[in-house]
Amino acid sequence: YYYEGEGTVTPSVTEDADDSGTDGDYTWYKWTGTGAGSYVNDTTQDHEYLIVAGGGGGGKGNAGGGGAGGLLTATGLSLTGGNTYTPTVGGGGAAATSGQGTNGSDSVLSGTGISTLTAVGGGGGGGGSPYKGSDGGSGGGNAYQLSSEAGGNPTAGQGYAGGAGHAGGGAGGGGGAGAVGGDGHSPDNGGNGGAGLANDIIETGTDVYYAGGGGGSAPTTNEDAGDGGIGGGGAGTDSGTAGSGTANTGGGGGGTDAATAGAGGSGVIIIRR
Repeated sequence: YYYEGEGTVTPSVTEDADDSGTDGDYTWYKWTGTGAGSYVNDTTQDHEYLIVAGGGGGGKGNAGGGGAGGLLTATGLSLTGGNTYTPTVGGGGAAATSGQGTNGSDSVLSGTGISTLTAVGGGGGGGGSPYKGSDGGSGGGNAYQLSSEAGGNPTAGQGYAGGAGHAGGGAGGGGGAGAVGGDGHSPDNGGNGGAGLANDIIETGTDVYYAGGGGGSAPTTNEDAGDGGIGGGGAGTDSGTAGSGTANTGGGGGGTDAATAGAGGSGVIIIRR
């Protein structure tokens, strides 16, 4: 049998990634600073990608945790040699000073010859008024006043809904990329943030978790606020400072009853050729 082919190709890549490395025959590039970057490969190659949006901020006032930023990942994305591609990393949503937390910002990979890939920013946690968590990549958790009502809605294929509050009890946790946010429950405990998802794009066989939801608040110091979801979610609180989402994970911020809510964690974009 005979065949004719190109043989081994050594691509030349021009990029402004904040970090990069090799894993066997593969090379990865990671953008962590918010805003737009660039990537040009002179050779057409298939790429794997991980795109995580900024997480939502936690709410204030018997408040829910922020939802995690939306997460998109897949293999087999063909990027054409010579074309410029633009990875844009979204920032985390601001923590609420009263009421509802702010949604995180989208993370986007765009360029000629591909459909634009947009991970949607996480929904802010509900608190005070409005009580309901916002929609987002994953939804924000509800304030305790919305008993048994699901939190903010997720974006299909990117995350899960926020948790419900419990009337007279704790607030709901923000949704994560891998699980629904926990419900607040009696007597006064806040719901845990939904778990994120593991990904080994940087080093095969070594998992890193991304996009965990923020924990819901508890109304008194005698009870437990919700934990942040694995993947960078911030913990809720009753009267202290809630945990912020971890930078470059898209984790949601924790909700608070009467003190300082947690901000959402910034997103990240990683591509691997």
